[in-house]
Amino acid sequence: MSESAETPQVPQVPQVPQVPQDSQAPEDSQAPQAPQTLQYIHDVPVLLCAPDGAPLRGEREALDLIGDAFHLGAAWAVIPATRFEDAFFELRTRVAGDIVQKFVNYRLRVAVVGDIERHTADSAALRDFVRESNRGTQLWFVPDIETLSARLGPRP
Repeated sequence: MSESAETPQVPQVPQVPQVPQDSQAPEDSQAPQAPQTLQYIHDVPVLLCAPDGAPLRGEREALDLIGDAFHLGAAWAVIPATRFEDAFFELRTRVAGDIVQKFVNYRLRVAVVGDIERHTADSAALRDFVRESNRGTQLWFVPDIETLSARLGPRP
């Protein structure tokens, strides 16, 4: 008896359509995140968020940022004020409270860096919120990194 010398058949793999390289991404896909860097200010590890990153609209974006901070070992998240949408500064929307509460729950401190005068000028409640936050240790509103550095520095 002789064996037939047939070659085994390879199953056909369906062709995946090629997407042209110049096509646009779908509307619901996330844009690439701007780089965030871990730096040390007076031996304190801080996650410096890029000013041109995705806006922080709510709890989901806060949790993403918290995850990045934990992954890098940061004690503070330093977020440019420009990354927050106007709703954050309108306390009646509860956006600020929801975002800040996430950071509090995970024991990650937050510094909002930049000029927020246009928001505080029209809101006594926001001015009070900023003043009280700056008295504490969880959330600070500072005009620039130099002010944050001075606050994180050693006490005389």
